[in-house]
Amino acid sequence: MSSEIKPEIKIEIAENAGFCPGVQRAVDIAKKAAEKYGKVYTLGELIHNEDAVADLKRKGVYAAETLDEAEGSPLVIRSHGVPKTVENEAREKCAEVFDATCPFVKRIHGIVSGIDGTVFVLGDKDHPEVVGIMGNASCKAYACRDFDEIDALIQNGAVKDGGKFAVVVQTTFDRGRFDDYSEKIRRKYPRAEIYDTICNATDKRQRSARELAQRARLMIVVGGKSSSNTRRLAEICGEYCKTVFVSNAGELSGRTLLGLPAGSLVGITAGASTPRYIIKEVHNKMNEENIKNTENNEEDFASLLEQDQSFTRLYTNKRVKATVVSVSKKEAVVEVGAKQTGYIVREELTNDPNAEVEDVVKPGDVIDAVVIKVDDNIGTVALSKKRVDSALGLEKLAAVKEANETIEGVVSQVVKGGVIVIYENTRVFIPGSHTGIPRTGKLEELLKKPVKFKIIEVSNERGGRVVGSIRQATKEIREAERAKFWESIEVGQKFEGEVRSIESYGVFVDIGPVDGLIHTADLTWDRVGHPKDIVNVGDKLNVIVKSFDPEKKRVSLTAKDPEENPWLKFMAQYKKGDVIKATVVSIMEFGAFAQIIPGVDGLIHISQISTERVEDINTVLTVGQEVDVKIIEVDEERSRVSLSIRALSEPEEESAPAEEE
Repeated sequence: MSSEIKPEIKIEIAENAGFCPGVQRAVDIAKKAAEKYGKVYTLGELIHNEDAVADLKRKGVYAAETLDEAEGSPLVIRSHGVPKTVENEAREKCAEVFDATCPFVKRIHGIVSGIDGTVFVLGDKDHPEVVGIMGNASCKAYACRDFDEIDALIQNGAVKDGGKFAVVVQTTFDRGRFDDYSEKIRRKYPRAEIYDTICNATDKRQRSARELAQRARLMIVVGGKSSSNTRRLAEICGEYCKTVFVSNAGELSGRTLLGLPAGSLVGITAGASTPRYIIKEVHNKMNEENIKNTENNEEDFASLLEQDQSFTRLYTNKRVKATVVSVSKKEAVVEVGAKQTGYIVREELTNDPNAEVEDVVKPGDVIDAVVIKVDDNIGTVALSKKRVDSALGLEKLAAVKEANETIEGVVSQVVKGGVIVIYENTRVFIPGSHTGIPRTGKLEELLKKPVKFKIIEVSNERGGRVVGSIRQATKEIREAERAKFWESIEVGQKFEGEVRSIESYGVFVDIGPVDGLIHTADLTWDRVGHPKDIVNVGDKLNVIVKSFDPEKKRVSLTAKDPEENPWLKFMAQYKKGDVIKATVVSIMEFGAFAQIIPGVDGLIHISQISTERVEDINTVLTVGQEVDVKIIEVDEERSRVSLSIRALSEPEEESAPAEEE
């Protein structure tokens, strides 16, 4: 097509048109439920759009007129919401209930469930949203179309003795009408509580349609004929210019622009239940008609495009260079040098489900993409960036596997049977048995965390499959760390470890690549009964290597700090001949041990307890008793102390130390 040919009529899409967030949320919930179960029901049509409903049915989402039709099957509560009694019945009859009620509608349910007295609902009494609101009210509720109906009900006694009442409004109600009715209510009934519950998206859609209609010579309103919010858009636009209401591009005659003068503006808007692709179809068809009109039908438009060598001929699976023109939350629009408008939906931009479109591409970027669908009827081409990236990623990951490399990626999803890691824009599936998480654990612990893994399988079948193993990578890393540990370990080396298990003879402590054993006697300088009396599993301990055996892979540790050795403190404070106080800590047949300071005990031999013969020590001493004793011997080499009570009653020369039995 010659670059000098310019359309004489401008076609503009309203700034806010099509799916609202609540409808999009409901569609997404229904699709995911259908993916999970294969087939699900909605109570009534999910959205008021025939094309969208047909598309949902192809994906396994079916409309049921009654709960009995959906009994035993999964059910999706649509965005309009339902009465509380219906929801309760659904949870009893259906296999599972997915609540896709719009958050704005849920807010109204919360308001009316907490009102005492009377509530008036401005809206269409037969609309499912209004029916649901009425069914969630905890008080007397009335559905009214306008101020006059509210006023008439009040005059007829709906509000007793001039009491308070509340007003809520259907989320898709016209903003101008609501503002008008609200003002009238406030003037006549000052005590009324009025809640502005119109959806922001509805308000914006109506404002955008009104603003565009005021500038346009013709408005095309796109949406289901049964959609009240779309009909209202048509009413708003009809107040300012000629308006055509269509469900889809197929309803356009191809002669819509006839009679419009050059320079005219044609606007397009769409209801909350209209998918974006239908708006695109209408826009493309209007552009096609516009160009045909401009060329005065001298040559067939399709023929011109076929003959123009400046366009690239596209076909499925063709790889192309694409320049990003614009990005939105849902997709990127690209230029591919062809007659069609190119677009890449978010799901085809990247394998990472957590990435936003703007995180992946920006306007001006030139990317490699592959054609996945060409639709000459509506002038669009769907492309995929992730399929090109995945193909390249498969090659790289095959090389990684061949080289037996360990690589790192972030866990992006927890799926049935394992987790997904994105590496080089390629999905790597890691089975649960290869994550290192025990069967009793939760795979969610890995979500959004970086992990090191090995590639254990790369297959080009069915679009490519890559399987990884965190467990195998962890095993190799630990083996390498162990080898390095045994090469560098030395007696006296210090570690911070964690208590892994407790036995009667000691505790096992994780010091990194290996576990070491601390015998009970090496846990502390104090006397120890059972290790569990002073440590717990998970405790952190500062330990020192006492000895090690690389062949048997054993390490003996001590938690005793040499600088805290109580024997050194004893030697600095006491000497032979000193009279001190000591506490009896244990009694044996041959004598009693008494603590001098924590960590240092002395032996009071049975012969040194009394000047008289002692047959049973328990008749003389008891554990915990504090006694005065004399230090009669210090064995520095063996770190032993001999004590005597008898020596305090005898001349010094007669108090010789006794031999241990």
